[in-house]
Amino acid sequence: MSDMPWLTILLALPALGALALVLMPRGFARSRELALGVSLVTLVLALFVAVEFIVGNGHIQLQETYSWIPQFGVSFALGVDGIALSMILLSVILVPICLVAAWDDVPADGTRRQQGYVAWILLLEAMMIGVFAATDIFLFYVFFEAMLVPVYFLIGQYGGPERARAATTFLLYSLLGGLIMLVAVIGLYVAGPGGGDGFLLENLTGLEIGGVTEKLLFLGFFIAFAIKAPMFPVHTWLPQAATEARPSTAVLLVGVLDKVGTFGMLRYCLQLFPEASQWATPMVLVLAVISIIYGALLAIGQKDMMRLIAFTSISHFGFIVLGIFAMTTISQTGSTLYMVNHGFTTAALFLIAGMLIARRGSRNIADYGGWQRVTPLIAGTLLVSGLSGLALPGLNAFVSEFMVIIGTFQRYPAAAVLGATGVILAALYILLWYQKIATGPAPENLSSTTRDMTVREKFVVAPLVAAFLVLGFYPKPVIEMLEPAVTTTLQHVGVTDPASATSADGSEG
Repeated sequence: MSDMPWLTILLALPALGALALVLMPRGFARSRELALGVSLVTLVLALFVAVEFIVGNGHIQLQETYSWIPQFGVSFALGVDGIALSMILLSVILVPICLVAAWDDVPADGTRRQQGYVAWILLLEAMMIGVFAATDIFLFYVFFEAMLVPVYFLIGQYGGPERARAATTFLLYSLLGGLIMLVAVIGLYVAGPGGGDGFLLENLTGLEIGGVTEKLLFLGFFIAFAIKAPMFPVHTWLPQAATEARPSTAVLLVGVLDKVGTFGMLRYCLQLFPEASQWATPMVLVLAVISIIYGALLAIGQKDMMRLIAFTSISHFGFIVLGIFAMTTISQTGSTLYMVNHGFTTAALFLIAGMLIARRGSRNIADYGGWQRVTPLIAGTLLVSGLSGLALPGLNAFVSEFMVIIGTFQRYPAAAVLGATGVILAALYILLWYQKIATGPAPENLSSTTRDMTVREKFVVAPLVAAFLVLGFYPKPVIEMLEPAVTTTLQHVGVTDPASATSADGSEG
């Protein structure tokens, strides 16, 4: 079974599902069911890939390399380490949840709108798998840019009143970052050995570039990843895109796609440009701390619940970047675990907010109040999801956030202390939001037919709450999958964990 091209099949399956939906007759009545079936088969196949993966091995596994454009040194090369596999698993878990959540978003009206909607989601799933699995840098760039197409149409065709502007802003920011990265990709190829496999990651790792050239190449990649992440000050596209997108699209945008930025920092910035990464660390840590505090403060003041969730994510991505560039085993393992946990937490917040909006018809927090009396299940799951977002002990985000802060403190105590203020601010924006939404007297002018969580919505929320609890109480299997890859990354950078102040025998170190 290990000889099977698992990753190619995994990538091709949702892409073929999207193609099948496009080829179906106009108004095909079972497009949602077909898309859900394809996503579930993809999930099962991804679990087979996880079984084939050897935990404890920090190197790229399940590698597949095929000649693609040898004249330009481009290969179709796939492979995963623990970090890439965790991101792929997150993607394939969230896609079927989002499809169920979006069941009534676009009704079957005899046109191709519903077919197009679910087809774009499946195509996006294929692109997400490809971007995390690519081990050829040019192939990675292709997937990095190709992801923009389904997201652009999911926002621009199916989003809110300002969808055209939001989709265009997202596209322009992403294209700018992609073009900057393309220049760096070409420059890296020129600096490398060249040849038919000149873009393979393994052939470009360990190059002795140094000097101004390495710093410029690093910045080319980092700027693109910072836009995608998003980090302050290149974050401004996110609140508008997340607000105008359908809740399911916002989940995939913020919960998975934005992780490509932080994943790229680990896989490419640190591994390919070790000296430049250390040179840029002080600047990146400052930006990360600003992102944590700035995102949290703006979240507190938001009146639109979708914008509130978007700004909380800017703060959380600040934590992830902080842990990555603190460059300790604990901080980077915490950051990679944070990427997984944030995906589940953000998914729950966006989808539950979508349930509220569908019932009230408003994103304005002030239009709510007392909803625990009307929809106690929705209010209860909102509280649990919010507590996950503020990293309550026993829920998933606590472990990853604690690891980031402790690991950062080992090398950069000032940055860790400043970053920890985000924990206090998170409690403010989550609890204030819940208070305004759920507590108080029952809302006026609300239809007597307003229903609490439906059976379908329970199926949407249940696996997310289960993930909060499992990853909160027993994160060990995921940490064991991530830590070897983190160790390998630190070895590429040439960084070791800070020595203890006191040696093992108790003498001064």
